[in-house]
Formats: sequence, C-alpha cells, structure tokens
Amino acid sequence: MQRYSALALIKQSLNGHKGWKPQWRDPEPKSSYDVIIIGGGGHGLGAAYYLAQKHGIRNVAVLEKGWIGGGNTGRNTTIIRSNYLFDESAALYDHALQMWEGLSQDLNYNVMFSQRGVLMVAHNVHDEQSFKRHVYANRLNGVDNEWLTPEQAKAFCPPLNIAPGMRHAVTGAALQRRAGTARHDAVAWGYARGADALGVDIIQNCEVTGIERDATGRVTGVQTTRGRIGARKIGVSAAGSTSLVMEMAGLRMPLESYPLQALVSEPVKPIFPCVVMSNTIHAYISQSDKGELVIGAGTDSYVSYSQRGALHIPMHTLEAICELFPIFRRMRMMRNWGGIVDVTPDRSPILGKTPVPGLYVNCGWGTGGFKATPGAADLLAYTIAKDEPHPINAPFNLERFGAGRLIDEAAAAAVAH
Repeated sequence: MQRYSALALIKQSLNGHKGWKPQWRDPEPKSSYDVIIIGGGGHGLGAAYYLAQKHGIRNVAVLEKGWIGGGNTGRNTTIIRSNYLFDESAALYDHALQMWEGLSQDLNYNVMFSQRGVLMVAHNVHDEQSFKRHVYANRLNGVDNEWLTPEQAKAFCPPLNIAPGMRHAVTGAALQRRAGTARHDAVAWGYARGADALGVDIIQNCEVTGIERDATGRVTGVQTTRGRIGARKIGVSAAGSTSLVMEMAGLRMPLESYPLQALVSEPVKPIFPCVVMSNTIHAYISQSDKGELVIGAGTDSYVSYSQRGALHIPMHTLEAICELFPIFRRMRMMRNWGGIVDVTPDRSPILGKTPVPGLYVNCGWGTGGFKATPGAADLLAYTIAKDEPHPINAPFNLERFGAGRLIDEAAAAAVAH
C-alpha cells in the first residue's frame, strides 16, 4: 500500500502528481471465499479490514450492490458520541469512540475526526431529568458527560439562543467533550484502501439476489448479479436493506426501515464550534470543514426503502433551527437527501450470530450507525472469526427479543426515534 505522508505529497508534487496509485483494485469475483461481507459501507468494509488485519483471514470479499460509500455511510450527518444510557450501550459506543481516536493513524488515511464536543440541549423538566440521568450513568461507566447551565451552554456554543420567552426555551444542556464528527466518505475510502492492501476483494455493482444453504442449513454461498460466489461464512451489514437480505436465508428480522433526511446550507466562514442536538424538537446541527451547516432531522413516520422523505420533515427541522439559532434565518439551504435506517423495537443494534450456521448479522443501528463504525466493524470481525460474540457485543444478540432482555435506548437515540 502506498503510504500517505507530507514527504510523499512533496515527492508527488515534483512529478505532477502522476505517481499516485488507485486506492483499491476493481477485481472480478472469485468462485469462492472464506468470508463474504454483504454491504460496502463503513461497517462492512471495516469488518473486512479487521478480519484481515487482526485475525489473518484475507480470502474475503465485500459485495456492494452500488458503489462504495453510496449508502448510509455517505448520507449521514457524521455525528460521533458515546453518551448512551445503559451499561451495554456505553461499552459498545465508547469502544467505537476509543477506536475513532486512533483511526486515521491506523488506516494511514485522514478521516478528519474532530472532537469538537456534542451539546444536547434541554427544554423542559423531562429533558433535564433524562439528561442528568444519562450524565450520572455515563460517569459510572467511565464515559465523559457533564451538565451545563444555559449560560454555560451559550459560552460553549455562542450562536445558541437562550433568551427567555422562546417556545422551546433552553433550560440546560448535557455536554460530551470527547464527541464530535468525522468525514463520512473518507471513512469508507480509508477502510476500502486498507482492506484492499491486505488482499480483500472489493466488488462493486454486485447485488446479492440469494443466499444458498446446504442440507444441514449452513450457508454455502450467494447468488449475485455477477454470478454465484461460494463462501464458508457470510456477514450481513446492509443497513436499511438488511431485512431483504436476511429474508433470502429464511430469517425474518425484528426491523423496520424508515427514511431519514438531512440537508446542508450554503458555506460560510467558521462560526459553529460544536454539534448541537435537540431531542424535543428533533433537530441537530454542526458545521462541516467546507463551511456548510449540516442539519439532521428525525425519521419520517412511515416505513419505506426509499432514499427520500416528506417535505414537512425538513421544514419542521428548519423552523426549530431558526428558533435555536436566529442568526441563521437568512441562510439558504443548498440540498437535502435521505437515507434508509433500520430500527429495532428497543432502538439498539443486533450484532452477532444468527440461527443459520455460518451467517452473521450487524444491523438495527437506526441513526447510530456511523458513530459506531470502527467498533461495530471490529466486533463483527471478531464474531465471524471466532464464531462467538465478543463480551461487548454479546448482549446485542438476536435472541434478546424472544427472551425479553431488551436494551431500550429510545431516549438516548432520541432525535430519530
């Protein structure tokens, strides 16, 4: 793999930048692999990378029906945090946050991880009680979180409006300083580049149309738009399309898929220092490195596999943003888009083995998928390689829905569900 560095940049500039190699190959699929990962987003590419890097399993293929990063990985609002309520969730998301902190060095690829802090504003007594409960629970689990007064919140984020008389007055805020943002497509590209260098085949425009099983029920391979591909093990990391893929193996998943919308403004000079989220009015905002205000909304109220949503959702979100940040009222919105999020009954992911031998699944992240990317990928790779879950992802099994051992993170997930 060609190393990226300041010295390499200087050398290439002297040669007119003609010596850079493609970041990954575009191979034809082999007849079979040890492991197939379905889904070429950050989670799937990351799992392939860690299978090769940590577990020495390099005969791996990542199958993507479109292009790398064309799904939720390239359509989210890039927020990263680990201030979830329950012990199991805190361990899972903080494992990911710790990996984010060294990811650029690990991949030799700048994912532009910025620990600018996530401020979750409260508007009423219920918000205050809920956030303070999160603060105390996080501290018990070694996760940073602190409670701020409205004045302290405004000092941390000067554009925030805390004037009295607002429809949704700010009564305080919870702040996780280690949280922040990263460049979503750079994460996909970095993992793709790293996995390819370790021998993983990344096969784009290869849609899975069927999952094959033998007489014992074990998976033996997949049918695709580019022919049959055999495999001893299959990992599914297909986000909003997980239900459709798992149905091919005869499994019905406890998932519902919803459109989730976001939008960006015209670019302006740096003005917004952090990420601000409001659970009550379903809106969150940050500023990208290009200067755009990145704004996220809640999920649409209907189930759909469409990457679009109803107009009233972003309109409601913009009304809330304009109340919280009046200085942005004259800014123009440049574009909006949608993704497909897969939501479980308890708003926590499913990450582990399935009843089908050789089939593993990573799904149900709702709007929390991007923030968990390195941790989820690492744990999926561990589970596939060892054929057993890691202690961190063991509670997030499929059986919990039948046993009633739910991990109800609806309050922490907040803005989307």
